[in-house]
Amino acid sequence: MEALRRPALPEDAVRYRLFAAAAAGPDGEALLRRCAELALVRFAPLLASYVWQRQPFRLRYVPRRGGTPAHLGGTTVFGDNVEDEWFIVYLLREITREFPGLAASIDDNDGEFLLIEAADFLPKWLNPENSENRVFFYKGELHIIPPLEPLEEGWALSAPCPTVPQALALLTTRAEEFLAAEPIRAALNKRIHGYPEKIQASLHRARCFLPAGIAAVLRLRPSLVAAAVQAFYLRDPSDLGACRRPFRTFPAEQRVMVLVTFTRCLYAQLVQQQFVPDRRSGYTLPAPSHPQYRAYELGMKLAHGFEILCSKSSKAAPDAKRKVLSGPLWERFLRSLKEKDYFKGEMEGSAKYLELLHMAEDHFQQSVAVPESSDEVSPGDEILTLLQTTPIDLKELEREAACLPAEDDDSWLDITPGALDQMLKETRNESLPCTNEEEEKYDLETVAESMKAFVSKVSTHEGAEMPWSSDESHVTFDVDSFTKALDRILGADSEELDSDDLDEEEEFGFSDEDDEDLDDGNERQEQKVSPEELVGSLKAYMKEMDRELAQTNVGKSFTSHQRAASSVGAAPCESAGPDSGAEAAELAPLNVDMNLVANLLESYSAQAGLAGPTSNILQSLGVDLPESTELSGS
Repeated sequence: MEALRRPALPEDAVRYRLFAAAAAGPDGEALLRRCAELALVRFAPLLASYVWQRQPFRLRYVPRRGGTPAHLGGTTVFGDNVEDEWFIVYLLREITREFPGLAASIDDNDGEFLLIEAADFLPKWLNPENSENRVFFYKGELHIIPPLEPLEEGWALSAPCPTVPQALALLTTRAEEFLAAEPIRAALNKRIHGYPEKIQASLHRARCFLPAGIAAVLRLRPSLVAAAVQAFYLRDPSDLGACRRPFRTFPAEQRVMVLVTFTRCLYAQLVQQQFVPDRRSGYTLPAPSHPQYRAYELGMKLAHGFEILCSKSSKAAPDAKRKVLSGPLWERFLRSLKEKDYFKGEMEGSAKYLELLHMAEDHFQQSVAVPESSDEVSPGDEILTLLQTTPIDLKELEREAACLPAEDDDSWLDITPGALDQMLKETRNESLPCTNEEEEKYDLETVAESMKAFVSKVSTHEGAEMPWSSDESHVTFDVDSFTKALDRILGADSEELDSDDLDEEEEFGFSDEDDEDLDDGNERQEQKVSPEELVGSLKAYMKEMDRELAQTNVGKSFTSHQRAASSVGAAPCESAGPDSGAEAAELAPLNVDMNLVANLLESYSAQAGLAGPTSNILQSLGVDLPESTELSGS
């Protein structure tokens, strides 16, 4: 049903919707459009400086369709940079905080991915099948709408999902009741913690030796660097056809040094790809020992990306550029930027002021002023239009290149194993183990107790519960229900013998008379033996079996209490006979904890520092073992 109601999303796309929480009247469309305009203007300082991987954040009016009311919605393809998706989550949360009359929902191809981030703290009834239209941002907080009927056992798992109007009506009347639990909200807030400061931290500025035309284009449209990197990064043989001859749009003759702003994701994609330019292109690289080798290499790759984009252009005319930087909407947009100190006190007309102004114009043209009915202009068309309408002052670019600021350090590209371990521990919200040898003590009793607590929990086809699970109810077993369930599965005639069974009985000489005699003997024996005698007989049988196993390698592989004590204490008394000492050792009870810990440590050591079942289970239980080399030496 979900696929019928909503179009399927690609793996690298996120969909978001903003609804009017209260039922909108006849002027609902105008109110929603006004909210979209105000929201984009309100967050313009953040959005203007943000570099999107593939597509920007856009809000469009969506009319009522079926059971879904009119709303503001959009879809953004974020490509390989998943931070774009979480920045949109932050934006939606802040929009609902600034505009309390709006409720926001967001999903991707995984469904309600906000719940995945807080999967360890979700209520038992919530699963992917019944989570649709239950998760909303409202007044800046996450809300989860539960089933309204009593949560009978097994019923909530198949509870029907509410419709959007039903969910919105509940949010407006019972918002406090449906506020998500504190651990769920904390997990989500931790994931988007750091915005908006994180935006600047995610950028990387690097020097690139670029054609003057690309330098002029990036000055007006800094966001086009993302399209160029993607064109180069995702190139195919047909794309490189335009690069196996002298470049038509961006020849290599007139190049200047420019400081280009990337996201860390875009920079890593550009740097990590090995590429040798075709000699016919005109682009050559200096020796790797050259001090500006990295700038030449980055510039060459970016130039290839821009040339590929222009080769796919439909050759739009210069007058195809939309005249949108005028009118009341642009004036309100620009006034909001000044009120939020977007220009950081720069003098109007200065180089820094113009750079920030071009970024704001870029964002306004692609996110605010684009009408719903217009087709998206390809990056190649925009580049060619800018080249035809923008004068290129080569001497000015060379003067700016002479006093470029320093580029950012890219040591973050290299991650050591220790840094990776620290990142994983921070993701699991764990503290790093102490490096002081005196304080570094590993309690093996904790290992045994944690594992026993894990084994005592319930496991189903969906996995095993951890000891810290919120479900602390005792496990019960109803024999009658279990028997009835087996009868339903196996059928009423499951106890009847088939022809193969009858043939086997005849082959071995069994008859009905033999069965009757055997049943009579069993009945007489059951009447004579009391329960106490039966238990005593069973214990004697188990004791005899333990005695026999003690003589084998299986029995000797286990550690008993007496063996463990003898390894640290005095030797057994020699006055007793050898048979009595051996028998005592054979019948000594097993040290379950010692055997458990020994086997776990042996398995952990066999992993040789790699991931394995023992380390995965123990880390899930919050137990952090030392390195295997430390274990072998202790």
